[in-house]
Amino acid sequence: MNVMKRWLATAVLLLMAQSLVAQEAIEITRGTDKATPIAVVPFGWQGGSPLPEDLAQIASNNLRNTGMFAPFDRSNMLSNPTQPSEIFPRDWTMLGVEYVVAGRVTKDPAGDRFEVTYSLYSVVREEVLMSKTVSGTQGQLRDMAHHLSDEVFEEITGIRGAFNTKLLYVSAERFSAGNTRYTLQRSDYDGARATTLLQSREPILTPSYAPDGQRIAYVSFESRRPEIFIHYVQTGRRERITSFEGLNGAPAWSPDGQRLAFVLSRDGNPEIYVMELASKQMRRVTNHFGIDTEPTWMDNSTIAFTSDRGGRPQIYKTNINSGSAERLTFVGNYNANAKMSADGSTMVMVHRQDGNSNFHIAAQDLKRGNLRVLTQTSLDESPTVAPNGTMLIYATRQQGRGVLMLVSTNGRARSEIPTQFTDLRVPSWSPYLP
Repeated sequence: MNVMKRWLATAVLLLMAQSLVAQEAIEITRGTDKATPIAVVPFGWQGGSPLPEDLAQIASNNLRNTGMFAPFDRSNMLSNPTQPSEIFPRDWTMLGVEYVVAGRVTKDPAGDRFEVTYSLYSVVREEVLMSKTVSGTQGQLRDMAHHLSDEVFEEITGIRGAFNTKLLYVSAERFSAGNTRYTLQRSDYDGARATTLLQSREPILTPSYAPDGQRIAYVSFESRRPEIFIHYVQTGRRERITSFEGLNGAPAWSPDGQRLAFVLSRDGNPEIYVMELASKQMRRVTNHFGIDTEPTWMDNSTIAFTSDRGGRPQIYKTNINSGSAERLTFVGNYNANAKMSADGSTMVMVHRQDGNSNFHIAAQDLKRGNLRVLTQTSLDESPTVAPNGTMLIYATRQQGRGVLMLVSTNGRARSEIPTQFTDLRVPSWSPYLP
């Protein structure tokens, strides 16, 4: 295989990623039969006009998306309590509900401040587990709904909630043959409140959040060749990191945020490199005649990557100091584009089973080695994992367009993120944000 063919093969690996979101909350398409029953009662509100956000519905969707909860249909509720004293355990026991979330919203008559008071009630124990108040402006009502969802989720499960995080993705709008506008979007994790960070007539690829949530790395073709940039979210400032001849691709942040791994073909073959961002010093990590691409950090000294050195794309890991490589995946004839859970115990990837032509998203337990297929769509790619590891979003195609799908990592809940765009790709989930 000559250099051009190798470059094209690598581009195919790097481009395997697509679909996402916009101004609506997630539309539930499949739930679970083993999740904990919980009722999120419509919140009380005495204002003269309806609230612009249904906080209880947002919280209900959030909890459902984790696959750990089965929210009770509000149309079948026997009552609509807004505080613990109005909750009658017998009624909820009869409905099979184990927890009730009730609350009310009030507005400061002299200003634009809203106050949300909410409680979590255990039906089984017949006691209030939590009562809290959060406040903000009208524009922050959705933030408050995500916040109370985080609090409820952590109180019950002991796991920190990840609903107040953000999502990156690229949309591609085609106006005519050869005329496409690419936009880098940032939204709530469920796709609401999307804002545009960057717009270009040339492709934008593989955006990736830094651990601080304030920087983004991505590949841009704005100069008609691939270059890696770092984009500062708050200011919009951009810094070009690499612009070598050939391939510059797949940037990935180290857990400490001080280094960036990426793929270069400047020496004729696609290899993994690491740059110290403070000094801009760079070193080559892999050295093999196979195609090495799609790096992702397992810890501050170990990188997992995709390589065809064994004949087919599989996931390997290497120590950036010693350079020794070890194969991680053995199930299936194709495994690529790995991402790690925050605790480092699970690796998700694009996976194809032997004898199957469909690409799915799978999760592999790195300690036990067992692998679970999580998705049922086809042509699935670009997985990105929530910072608490309970959910992931991936790209796929439906009716000829790119969409983003959310699936709980326990496989119980699946949903599509509705969008106003026609073609979405390469999602990246943020870390926890301040």
